[in-house]
Amino acid sequence: MRSATPKVLHTIGGRTLIHHAVDAATGLKPVRTVAVIRHGRDAVAAHLQHIAPGVLIADQDDVPGTGRAVACALEALDSDAGGPIEGTVIVTSGDVPLVDTAILAALADTHVAGGREATLLTAIVPDPGGYGRVVRSPDTGEVLQIVEEGDASDDERAITEINAGLYAFSAAALRDALARIGRDNSQGEMYLTDVVAEVRAAGGHVGAIVCEDAQAVEGVNDREQLARAGAALNARILQRWMAEGVTIVDPATTWVDVDVTLNADVTLLPGTHLAGHTTAAAGASIGPDTSLKDVEVGEGATVVRTHGSDAVIGAGANVGPFSYLRPGTVLGEGGKIGAFVETKNSRIGNGSKVPHLAYVGDATIGEGSNIGAGTIVANYDGVNKHATVVGDHVRIGSNSILVAPVSIGDGAYSGAGTTVRKDVPAGALAVNPAPQENREGWVTEHRPGTASAEAAQRAPSGEKSGEKTTGEDGSHGVEKE
Repeated sequence: MRSATPKVLHTIGGRTLIHHAVDAATGLKPVRTVAVIRHGRDAVAAHLQHIAPGVLIADQDDVPGTGRAVACALEALDSDAGGPIEGTVIVTSGDVPLVDTAILAALADTHVAGGREATLLTAIVPDPGGYGRVVRSPDTGEVLQIVEEGDASDDERAITEINAGLYAFSAAALRDALARIGRDNSQGEMYLTDVVAEVRAAGGHVGAIVCEDAQAVEGVNDREQLARAGAALNARILQRWMAEGVTIVDPATTWVDVDVTLNADVTLLPGTHLAGHTTAAAGASIGPDTSLKDVEVGEGATVVRTHGSDAVIGAGANVGPFSYLRPGTVLGEGGKIGAFVETKNSRIGNGSKVPHLAYVGDATIGEGSNIGAGTIVANYDGVNKHATVVGDHVRIGSNSILVAPVSIGDGAYSGAGTTVRKDVPAGALAVNPAPQENREGWVTEHRPGTASAEAAQRAPSGEKSGEKTTGEDGSHGVEKE
């Protein structure tokens, strides 16, 4: 991957590769699950503890190869069980994120129903390069062995049935075969694939099930394959939601994570990305050009060209365009957060509006209030954050500054350009006016030769003195014929 991040911790669909693998395995409801790790051991182990605390951790030693990895897993399982385990062991990989529980269940069911000692999952692909080839008996079609590409003959390389790297084993047969495999191959590794031949040599039965979805078993070994797997997973997610009644206008530019929940009649417009545990209720419209992570969108709400995280948008509310919803934002039913508005850790009541060009942080706004354009909630004093409380049906004038901590009572108003530093009683008007001063001739004196000075010189005498004629009809600056 050419990355400081271990391969299995790279993500698609909002989950790491190993999270996808563990989730698929957990769906089988196994008695025990073990993850074998080595590269990036501490980071991977910590992640597993977070996503699946019940998973056992087995550390692979310096002996390389998938065979050794499975041997380490078996030792961990035996130790946890207090003795040799029995039954079926399913082996899967941490880098096949499109393998789901249904695929693993089909493998397990086929294995058990066939009474075999080993069953492997295979796929037919047009380009088998890089994969182990499945060699079958020309007479019976039974699996004879798996040959890694580096050890394959020209005839074996021509085989298009590949080993998908997923297996079902009888625990006893697996334990016995692992004890006999060596490292006599081009890579000097303990190949798990050699177990197949060893099982047959011991008189066991080996079968195979062909996975019809060859794309699902493709592994991820570089960034290109990561992107391809991510696109394939996203396409499957979108197909599922469209089948359940979600309108997705442009699937090519719409991305939805695995843990997102959508309801029927939700509309996703082009350029929409829904991440984390975002939810959208019936009738909600999201996009275009919107990115939401862990956001709850209410029924019938509209969200346009917005970036948001850890926020709640109430039913029938409107957000955007160009809004920024930071964590802790809660917008009530029928409310509005409009163009070029940033909110953080604030509750905005039902029907209240912050229409444009505003910042609201650490505030509680009641119902039916309106926050005028250009308003800033000054919540930070350089050391601490402070709260602002705005009551119901309050009208904050444009370009106001609310200096926290401050409280504005129900039904109160503030005049345009007001800096509110003291609490405002209910029903009061808060203003802090300063008289306007006009300094005659300032531009001509201090900016001579500029376009502004020339325009001022050309202005009629009434405009120069700051006076305008008023017609009988109340019009200003218009000469009557």
